Amino acid sequence: MEKIEILLIEDNLNDAEMTIRALKKNNLANNIIHLKDGVSALDFIFCTGEYSRKDPKNKPKLILLDLKMPKVNGIEVLRKIKADESTNTIPVVVLTSSKEDPDIRICYDLGVNSYIVKPVEFEKFTTAICEIGLYWLILNEYIPKAQVTKNSA
Repeated sequence: MEKIEILLIEDNLNDAEMTIRALKKNNLANNIIHLKDGVSALDFIFCTGEYSRKDPKNKPKLILLDLKMPKVNGIEVLRKIKADESTNTIPVVVLTSSKEDPDIRICYDLGVNSYIVKPVEFEKFTTAICEIGLYWLILNEYIPKAQVTKNSA
């Protein structure tokens, strides 16, 4: 399996399609996986369930995470990603419609890298997604956890 650059965890198909379209428009969606709920996301990230045969070294470069999802919500997904030593360095950007203070505070307490409220207007939404992709995939320097551990020993 090719290296996954973006893991999009979003239950709203319209939002997911707009996100993918915006990333493709700027050539940032070469290797993107879209999952629709928190259970699938956790299985994918931790190589369990239907993804138990996935190579655990094949971690996404960026996770775009919605908060309001069925089965397991985004806050719980974030909590598990940031609590695990093998995944806690993966940049996670919450991309949600929630402007609720408790959600924002909880996400930052858990270690989210960025919290973005989805713009309602299509053009603003597209621009925001492009800027997220450009920053986290092109500008940001990222060293996967395994390399950090190996090189610092």
